Amino acid sequence: MKGCMLDQRTFDRGDIRMGGLLGRLDEWAHYPSSRHAQAAERIAGCGVVITNKVRLDRDTVLGADALRLVILAATGTDNVDLDACRERGVVVCNTIRYSRPAVVQHTFALMLNLMTGLPAYREDVRNGDWSGSDIFCLLDHPIRELQGKTLGIVGFGDIGGRVADIGRAFGMNIAVAARPGTDPGGDRLAMDDFLSLADVISLHCPLTPRTHHLLSRTQFQKMKPGAVLINTARGAIIHDEALAWALRTGEIAGAGIDVLDKEPPPPDHPLLAADIPNLIVTPHNAWGTLESRQRLVAQMEECLAAWQAGTPRNVVT
Repeated sequence: MKGCMLDQRTFDRGDIRMGGLLGRLDEWAHYPSSRHAQAAERIAGCGVVITNKVRLDRDTVLGADALRLVILAATGTDNVDLDACRERGVVVCNTIRYSRPAVVQHTFALMLNLMTGLPAYREDVRNGDWSGSDIFCLLDHPIRELQGKTLGIVGFGDIGGRVADIGRAFGMNIAVAARPGTDPGGDRLAMDDFLSLADVISLHCPLTPRTHHLLSRTQFQKMKPGAVLINTARGAIIHDEALAWALRTGEIAGAGIDVLDKEPPPPDHPLLAADIPNLIVTPHNAWGTLESRQRLVAQMEECLAAWQAGTPRNVVT
């Protein structure tokens, strides 16, 4: 049986051990990246397809006569027409939890950079401000501690729960928002109460119709002026133009985001403007440590092996 990797460069830069996965099939077609329009031609004759972000729509699935298994190099399933796969009897498996340590680490990297003003101080040193100072240190940008601050978490799942653990280790108080569309209760706060309480807000919820633009201008106005926002979840949870406005006007103190609503973003994306203060944007690579990507490949091998043994795992169809 032949396999196809449609966008191998999204998880392998030549630094990942692939032997176990590749040895599971007689032949593989390797594509560093693929456009949606190329998918049908490239998966023709392949029984197994691995895709991260390349879309397999209904026509592509129904036209792939040899297709038997799709392995998603990601947790999300929105780029594959699952109904079409069910009609065809194609098994679809996703990959889960491989990126938790990496995303948690990146969350705190963004948080610490913003709370300590590291990017601004780095520029000051590069510009010679320290060398020209008449005192031994520079204190021109706010430096704040995490200890004693309230860390607000939206999405208290596998990653959000671990972020809370690390926050407690820093001496932070933890607040959790009630899921959109549900009633607050127990330790879950209504959104308005949550926004006014948190010093740092970290997003770890999925993108759904209820969480789309969960944070817009109205919500930013309810946050503390010194609040910092972290988003390593999905870009469209935040209204991008509203966030740019909130940072420019000082409604909030800073934001660190690893995701945008369009990826790759256009050069004129509202959150890529050079004049926005206290904003750190990273290119959706919070998940992408070497260790995380190696775990991803190992899990894909496990999915393929389980399917070959007749006991598929992580099935989403």
